[in-house]
Amino acid sequence: MTPAQRWLDGYIRAWETKDPADVRAIFADDAEYWFRPDDPSPLRGIDAIVEMWRTEREPTAPQHDLRVLIEDARLAIVTGTVSYPGHESYANLWEVHLAPDGRARRFVEWYMTLPKPAAGSPDAD
Repeated sequence: MTPAQRWLDGYIRAWETKDPADVRAIFADDAEYWFRPDDPSPLRGIDAIVEMWRTEREPTAPQHDLRVLIEDARLAIVTGTVSYPGHESYANLWEVHLAPDGRARRFVEWYMTLPKPAAGSPDAD
């Protein structure tokens, strides 16, 4: 398993558990968490990231299809979709800038809201 895949597996585990230890396992102590590339005030530091993950409420349990698209020793690009049934679905591209220990030192989300399926289509809720 590659470092990027280990990180993605850890991200999914932390997302599901919201356990501070799981979040700390994937983000460096001085990590930056950018909700979008032009974020005027990204989260800085592991304590802020843990607190955001602990208090963030999602509308429904997310369904995801995420995979590592490209990686090298310092950067992983993750792509895929995340859907919140009954709410929104997103196409995602994540920049994961890796520290030497495999944790993210900088995380940047690029996402687009996907159009909702037409009523009566097989993909409609």
